[in-house]
Amino acid sequence: MLQEGQDGHLSPDLKTAPCLRLLFLYSYSMTITLPDDPALAEMGEEEILLDLACGAYAAGHVSRGVAARMAGLDRHAFDQTLCARRIPSYDEERWAEDLETIRALRSL
Repeated sequence: MLQEGQDGHLSPDLKTAPCLRLLFLYSYSMTITLPDDPALAEMGEEEILLDLACGAYAAGHVSRGVAARMAGLDRHAFDQTLCARRIPSYDEERWAEDLETIRALRSL
């Protein structure tokens, strides 16, 4: 079932339509209004989305997978972008987990 929100837009009633809940959560869209600035006019939509995704990831707001989807890239391409921008995507905790996995595999 759909319900009308305060903004007048229709959205699924998440209480009565759990099957629609996932569809709604994964098909979210947003309109962003940017200032009328010549520097922004030179940037394309893809570049702005990439910058937004990298910033959201670097700030810890979203995971790499979510950020990659925001940018419209696969994970490998997004990781390459993070590397090129010198945004760390591999931390000490992940390194320790990988070392533990390697040690476990060697002992097999």
